[in-house]
Amino acid sequence: MRIAFIGLGNMGGGMAANLAKAGHKVVAFDLSQDALDRAKANGCTVAKSAEAAIKDAEAVVTMLPAGKHVAEVFRTNVLLNAPKSAILMDCSTIDVATAKAVEGEAQAAGYTMVDAPVSGGIAAADGGTLTFMIGGSDDGFERARPFLEKMGKAVIHAGGPGAGQAAKICNNMLLGATMAATCEAFVLAGKLGLDLQTFYDISSKASGQSWSMTSYCPVPGVGPQTPADRDYQGGFAAALMLKDLKLAMEAAQAAGAYTPMGGEAEELYQRFVDRGGGARDFSALIKMIDDSWIAPAEKS
Repeated sequence: MRIAFIGLGNMGGGMAANLAKAGHKVVAFDLSQDALDRAKANGCTVAKSAEAAIKDAEAVVTMLPAGKHVAEVFRTNVLLNAPKSAILMDCSTIDVATAKAVEGEAQAAGYTMVDAPVSGGIAAADGGTLTFMIGGSDDGFERARPFLEKMGKAVIHAGGPGAGQAAKICNNMLLGATMAATCEAFVLAGKLGLDLQTFYDISSKASGQSWSMTSYCPVPGVGPQTPADRDYQGGFAAALMLKDLKLAMEAAQAAGAYTPMGGEAEELYQRFVDRGGGARDFSALIKMIDDSWIAPAEKS
């Protein structure tokens, strides 16, 4: 099938490549020529414009930085050029209000659309093991699922329009707060004289264990391979975590929800980004909390 893919950044590039690998004709567009060159090398056909990519598409996938970009691309390109029969999938992480608004406009124009944000990071995007959280109608979910399954290990219907975005920001608020607490725990363990591998061996099998510890440990040389072993390069940038935490706090304010831990996590990541840590993996927060006790080490 012919799939238009708009947005070939760190996540979108790998996702488009997996669709091409699955045998689809992926017509891709991005403002970056480097991104287009990588897409072509990965089996995609590159387009000179978004309009050219979208024309005659049977499915449209967007992976864009923020809500304003999604709204602009859909209002000025997708809803004016895509065939009415195409299934529209926005995989960006954006605010719930914009997701609902754009999906409402798509429906009014005669399209079926879902919001389909992802979890898993760059490695999962490249490996086709993302988790998709889908907001939209039952019909939209069923139409989108065959495409999303080529890019992910789990495709879950969260509810109606905007529900995918709601699930994503709640999940990442939990992740941000949990990682902050994990970093603090390892710093405290070190200052109390505990061997950090021993603390990991204990806590990873006790009630304090979490994904942030067992799958993404922020300490070099402890647990499985993580960005901590690469001086916190790659992975999920702290600036993106901050973006998601801000989305969560905006949603909490709109919903009247009390989220003090989410607010504290946002404040911590804001300070880290302000100090120049935005491009580093979000687990590098541990370096701001206290780096006096830790030195990079090779994991076996």
